[in-house]
Amino acid sequence: MADFHQNGNIATIHNLRTRSSEDITRELTSFGASRKISLVLPSLYSELEGDALPNILNELAQVPYLHRIVIGLDQATEEQYRHAREFFSVLPKNHVVIWNSSPRMQAIQDRLAGLGLGPIENGKGKNVWSCLGFLIACADSSVVAIHDCDIVTYEKDLLNRLVYPVANPSFPYQISKGFYARVGSNKMNGRVSRTLVSPILIALKRTIGDRDYLDYLRAFRYPLSGEMAMRTGILPDLRIPSDWGLEIGVLSEAWRNLAPKSVCQVEIADNYDHKHQDLSPEDKTKGLSRMSIDICKAMFRKLAADGTVFNEEVFRTLKATYYRSALDLLDSYYNDAKANGLYVDRHAEETAVELFAENIIAAGHMFLANPHETPFIPTWNRVHAADPDLMSDMLKGVAADLEEYK
Repeated sequence: MADFHQNGNIATIHNLRTRSSEDITRELTSFGASRKISLVLPSLYSELEGDALPNILNELAQVPYLHRIVIGLDQATEEQYRHAREFFSVLPKNHVVIWNSSPRMQAIQDRLAGLGLGPIENGKGKNVWSCLGFLIACADSSVVAIHDCDIVTYEKDLLNRLVYPVANPSFPYQISKGFYARVGSNKMNGRVSRTLVSPILIALKRTIGDRDYLDYLRAFRYPLSGEMAMRTGILPDLRIPSDWGLEIGVLSEAWRNLAPKSVCQVEIADNYDHKHQDLSPEDKTKGLSRMSIDICKAMFRKLAADGTVFNEEVFRTLKATYYRSALDLLDSYYNDAKANGLYVDRHAEETAVELFAENIIAAGHMFLANPHETPFIPTWNRVHAADPDLMSDMLKGVAADLEEYK
């Protein structure tokens, strides 16, 4: 994507291939001397058994400017936590593995539940939220980056470019969102972004009219990327979605809390590949089917909060408009892939579009049936107001786990 196009809604920081990774690393090391830079890695234990994470750790071990790495470990037993401690020991000394299933962390969750502030469900959103709370409690970082642990094409330059816009003190950005070409194994990937998000944003604009929020989301080249970096000053008031609408939800929070000039997207990789979810057409609670519903609900909630009125007729029209828009885009994606020697399965793509069209209606029904649904985990400012000791107790609990389960 070596161009210099700006869309006028948010700033785009390109990789024009004119600067070396070593040069950026030196500058980030200089920034990090006075503006500490940390990294959050939300991880399932199963990812320790995959091919991607060992390479990610080898790359991160070569990054000199990171002040702290926080690993949130989900779905792990005590034995697996001990193994994870050893597994991540290749990282620089200042890293911590938070065992989210430990008795001490469960006690913290019980306190939150007793206050009515606990996360609604387990998952990546809860993991990220907990790690950010730990980082806020540490009170020693100016910048935090977040990325997944299943990136099979990971290189340390991805992190360099992700954090640079918010680490540079002369830049105005409070949050940067990574983008890249989703290409792997001679195949064009990124099904949900290509066949759901892009066409539904077009369809929403045609159905409900112009909205600044829709123009804002359409400005992102890859809105579903799991890679983002933020200045830590915005974290205490950040609402993290608990469902699979995490990426869209965080972008919506940036729209709500920040001026457009405080948000940028940054090109972080020439290509990118990670673990692929199943479509799961037979079960709307799993895979890309579940993801599509949560993404749609996240958009509907935000538009409703800004005054858009939804009803059954709107959702039926939206479904039909989406379907036509998605099929039109499939032609463009197919031709783009063909011109670049990549493979696209037209039957699988149209099958996904048909499923997502059905799920737009399903998401609409859920939205109308539960108008008081609050899918966001409470902000850490609210948690601190309700229980001023909880964050410090969380720090003590993590430290005690590290000492007990050596």
